Amino acid sequence: MSVQELVKNPTHEIPEKYIIDQELPMIPVVENSEFSVPIVDMKKFLDEETRVYELENLHSACKEWGIFQVVNHGLEHSWLMEKMNREIEDFYALPLEEKLKFKNRDGEFEGFGQHLINDDDEKAMAMDWVDRFYMITNPIHKRKPHLFSNLPSSLRESLEGFIAELQEIVKALLGLMAETLKIDRKEIEEMFENGMQSMRMNYYPPCREPGKVIGLTPHSDGSVITILHQVNGVGGLQIKKDGAWMPLNFLPQALVVNLGDVVEVLSNGLYKSIEHRATVNSEKERISIGMFFNPNFEANVGPSPSLLINQKPIFKTVSMEDYVNAFFSRRLQGKFLDSMRIEYN
Repeated sequence: MSVQELVKNPTHEIPEKYIIDQELPMIPVVENSEFSVPIVDMKKFLDEETRVYELENLHSACKEWGIFQVVNHGLEHSWLMEKMNREIEDFYALPLEEKLKFKNRDGEFEGFGQHLINDDDEKAMAMDWVDRFYMITNPIHKRKPHLFSNLPSSLRESLEGFIAELQEIVKALLGLMAETLKIDRKEIEEMFENGMQSMRMNYYPPCREPGKVIGLTPHSDGSVITILHQVNGVGGLQIKKDGAWMPLNFLPQALVVNLGDVVEVLSNGLYKSIEHRATVNSEKERISIGMFFNPNFEANVGPSPSLLINQKPIFKTVSMEDYVNAFFSRRLQGKFLDSMRIEYN
């Protein structure tokens, strides 16, 4: 089923499986918040006079928000971004039969389509109003041969270039976060050497009754870091802050970085993953791409040994493989890391 195809019929009714429960407790939305998401300027880390302040800014953003916008990251005026934006739009403009060549296969969570799991509770929850294309991109040998390599060649080349650029940005951010957390940098480097990386291209069709559907169910990411890029400039991302939903206004040319559950576990609860959701526009389609960065499959997911010298662990330690399998076997909702908390008597 494709939501994009559904809305092509001007007289369509919203199928019941997409309609959210109107009786659930309503969380307020702060439309005109006086707060703004922190901005981290990568250029300031290069100057000794501004480096200390910017490290404190990064530390505060990770502790208090779990999300920030990065500027001066090196991709601001890149032809690569403009080219990739056009090609992602072109992909979603393809006939459905072309996109279905990449559809989810039985028992797999990668591919084009919608997130489906075998869960009795699924029947009680509305499906997300989105067509998405999710796939693992690193390590290279983990790529499904029928997905990435079969994309239109121009889009594939753009994505490869985008991934390579983001890998350098994330490497720099992880090094800076290790510094602010006072974690041994080698520990971080070994954990993320040839780490698991994945991407998700999202297409949110317009909905004439947007209050009845949800683009992406409220959740926190299972990653260490997620980088989100708006492809066509249409907003819709909201973050949960101080008990309310706050729309995020993207700065032109900025990349949005949100912390996932792994970094909250790694920091033993000091840094926070951010719960977020995507809303739907009544008139315009929204297209975005998210890149998810994780430890390698040989690593363990748990509090950093560097931090446990002076404090008790509040999360369990599990293998990365077990963590990934558990994360994708559940409905994308809420914070997965709650299942990893250690209960002390």
